[in-house]
Amino acid sequence: MPKMYWLLITLIFLLLYAILISYYLNAWSKLDEYALSATVDNGLLSVIIPARNEENNITNLLNALAQQSYPKDFFEIIVVDDFSEDATADIVRKFPLPNLTLIQLNISSQSSSKKKAIEAGINKAAGDLIITTDADCIPSQYWLEIINNFYIKTRAAFIAAPVKFSHNQSLLQLFQSLDFLTLQGITAASVSSGVHSMCNGANLAYKKEAFIHVNGFEGIDNIATGDDMLLMHKIRKKYPGKIFYLKQQDAIVTTQPMHNWKEFMMQRKRWASKTLVYDDYRIIAVLGFIFLLNCLFIALIIVSFINSFYWWLVFGFWLVKTVIEIPFVKSVAKFYKEENIVKYLPLFQPLHIFYTVYIGLVSQFSKYEWKGRKTK
Repeated sequence: MPKMYWLLITLIFLLLYAILISYYLNAWSKLDEYALSATVDNGLLSVIIPARNEENNITNLLNALAQQSYPKDFFEIIVVDDFSEDATADIVRKFPLPNLTLIQLNISSQSSSKKKAIEAGINKAAGDLIITTDADCIPSQYWLEIINNFYIKTRAAFIAAPVKFSHNQSLLQLFQSLDFLTLQGITAASVSSGVHSMCNGANLAYKKEAFIHVNGFEGIDNIATGDDMLLMHKIRKKYPGKIFYLKQQDAIVTTQPMHNWKEFMMQRKRWASKTLVYDDYRIIAVLGFIFLLNCLFIALIIVSFINSFYWWLVFGFWLVKTVIEIPFVKSVAKFYKEENIVKYLPLFQPLHIFYTVYIGLVSQFSKYEWKGRKTK
């Protein structure tokens, strides 16, 4: 293909990408940080925690929940043990909290065990609002107070809320934190603007009534993942205008990054495995465009080995893509108080591109292992 065609294609893709990121930046900037209302009613909240092999994490989460500013008489904690092979259930059973309940599943499901666990918790829940998080997460002291306040004010059917990774200074953890931070910014922008559905199961809230109204996970219960975004999409179709993003620093839940590259790839394969299941053409279009954009970068590298001229296009692509992203990433990082990791964006750019293409391909055709289970 002539040089001019490669140049034209690259410019068109980068221009479209600049428009997309500018849209996200504008939506993110317009979304004000939520200010708590002076006085609201205390609703009954049900915090549901699916847990499998979490003996090293569950105590930290329960301690954080024990220290919530929200009155203990107005929330319950339901831990659903998903056939743990360690001491998770024993730790929960012995933990001194009067509003804590342990449920142990009696029917195993290799394809969608986490959904079965959440469903079991919801069946037991007494609260009007279901709040989900993961066993390796730590919420702030004001987490439940803020969610209840926001729910009472908005009467939302579904609330997506912020999540961040803890990290050290290792390459892997810095990369995960920056990558995930960007995804969180896109999540907030897409939900607040109504352009497409995104969320993370580590920090969600939804009306129990809404869950029942959409028949829970029915129709998506054969998919291993999707207890967050696929459910969100189901509720969005039934409750248009009632899906909100809670942008509030004290609503942030902190979770752990993967500890090695294999775990990281397995996690991302799990996340990406539900891509072709969406029936929302908007998110499919965005994901498809991002995939092709990243494929273009790899194609430019390949042709550069044939004609060294194209190395200039590779470098230009790298530089322009980074420049496009920096304002958005910096703005999101400021909210998460992670400005210091933005400087790694240029360094991580090629790594992000290669892993995105790789995961996009293998997630649709291969199995992955998660929590000791091999799943498609």
